[in-house]
Amino acid sequence: LEKIDIVGRYFVEIWRAAGMALRNVKFLWCSDEINNNSNDYWQSVINVARHNNIDRIKRCCQIMGRKEGDSLQASQIMYPCMQCTDIFFLKADITSLGMDQRKVNMLAREYSDDVKITHKPIIVSHHMLKSLDPSVEKMSKSVPDSAIFMEDPPKEVERKIKKAYCPEKDVDNNPILDYVKHLILPKFEKFELKRPEKFGGDKTYNTFEEICEDYKKGDLFPKDLKDNVARLINEMIEPVRKHFENDP
Repeated sequence: LEKIDIVGRYFVEIWRAAGMALRNVKFLWCSDEINNNSNDYWQSVINVARHNNIDRIKRCCQIMGRKEGDSLQASQIMYPCMQCTDIFFLKADITSLGMDQRKVNMLAREYSDDVKITHKPIIVSHHMLKSLDPSVEKMSKSVPDSAIFMEDPPKEVERKIKKAYCPEKDVDNNPILDYVKHLILPKFEKFELKRPEKFGGDKTYNTFEEICEDYKKGDLFPKDLKDNVARLINEMIEPVRKHFENDP
């Protein structure tokens, strides 16, 4: 529990360093909210559990990095019931989470029908970045080379991206292009490609479609793509690195 508390505070510092306008945000500690309202909270958890069978709850277990058929501890069956309860406990109008959380959000909407809650939560499901390591489907803390971490030093970012899966002319199953589409273009509103003249020279792309077109034709090579993605990702996370280096 102490580690969870530290990680929670670490998340806040990550968001602060990344530029979140903290004046517009209120952070709630789950432990405080539950302990201060334990009677209402646990009654709601039990009520969610009563309205669902084991098979329905197990379909939500990917929120813990588990598969539906995995052997689960009894406590892990409670987790989706608790996360579903959180939505109503917080009176959330919108649940804004990754695609891997969609099943528990759907559970909340189904539960609304079961108990006649008319104000259903709206689900906003964010894209999950593809894994840089083809041995796992999506980025994972347990496979460090599958993702870039917010404090990775520049050389580590370059190393991970250099070895990342990036098949030539393949735009559909390419994690490096995924980073361009979902991280770099939204941040910089363009993709500034820097490369030697003998390989085509510098080029500015304004849309993801332009990048894909060149990549499919072989006019943009994996090495040049990777080198530039590493450069721009390093630029993006540099403020976070400096925050943790300089702020005790």
